[in-house]
Amino acid sequence: MVEPVQQFDVISMGRIGVDLYPQQSGVPLARVRSFGKALGGSAANVAVAAARLGRSTALIGRTGADPFGTYLHRTLTEFGVDNRWVTPVEARPTPVTFYEIFPPDEVPPYSYRHPKAPDLEIHTDELDYFAIRAARVFWITGTALSEEPSRSATLAALKCRDRAGTTVFDLHLRPAPSNGPAGADPDAARPYYAEALRHATVAVGTLDECASATGVREPRACAEALLAAGVELAVVKQGPAGVLAVHRDGTTAEVPPLPVEVVNGLGAGDAFGGALCHGLLSGWELERTVRYADAAGAHVAARLPCSSAMPTPAEVEGLLNGVTP
Repeated sequence: MVEPVQQFDVISMGRIGVDLYPQQSGVPLARVRSFGKALGGSAANVAVAAARLGRSTALIGRTGADPFGTYLHRTLTEFGVDNRWVTPVEARPTPVTFYEIFPPDEVPPYSYRHPKAPDLEIHTDELDYFAIRAARVFWITGTALSEEPSRSATLAALKCRDRAGTTVFDLHLRPAPSNGPAGADPDAARPYYAEALRHATVAVGTLDECASATGVREPRACAEALLAAGVELAVVKQGPAGVLAVHRDGTTAEVPPLPVEVVNGLGAGDAFGGALCHGLLSGWELERTVRYADAAGAHVAARLPCSSAMPTPAEVEGLLNGVTP
């Protein structure tokens, strides 16, 4: 008897690592005396964000076979994220990222993913294609397309979806030297983006990321170019200018940002992503979905860590109702 495939609300695939936040603010990294440790990585954070909103989530990723990897496996479980597809790579250390905090919103990261991050060592023959196809939402990032074998594995996962359910392409591309030519050069990455967009139903990114993917920069033109590339919904995040979302059917949402005192804006996009998944799964109208996602991002931007700051539904609703985070 064949056991039925477990269907997750959200399966996210890609980057995971350890974030190290300074306990002292407003000083350069060389003068920081102590750090706090947190789960990080965009794909992992999106899975955590969706889980905090009550969704069943899983992550496909890889860590080093080291104590930091053990920490990440345990922390994913504590956050309610299924980690069965997060496996260790003997030859690669778990990535760590150090931050400097200069209020109100300058948080330069120093990421150690050398010589190659283990989450770029995901292979096509390791994927559970039945589970990927069954997921109600499947989430991938541009960084996963930056180097082999992750690139081939990500494209294979997208093809097996065959546009089943909702497939979200987060256009984020981390420009780390270990990511190779496609990671360092948006023009080199664009052909892989084009192939991924043909299989995705939603594209989401900052204005810079959308411009890198499309070659145009005006927000409406970016959205139209992403729709022309194959997706059904294009979401362009514009920072202080708000969010523009355009659906293929002509529905448009333009949402201004919620005013918060920014502490660390780096995790806001991941919170936005998890909440976007939640809204799409809930079947909400586009403007409500985008407003909800924007509020989730604002909640995290007002806090220092990323993963542990991902909001609950009550916290998002409170912010939408005018409760200061």
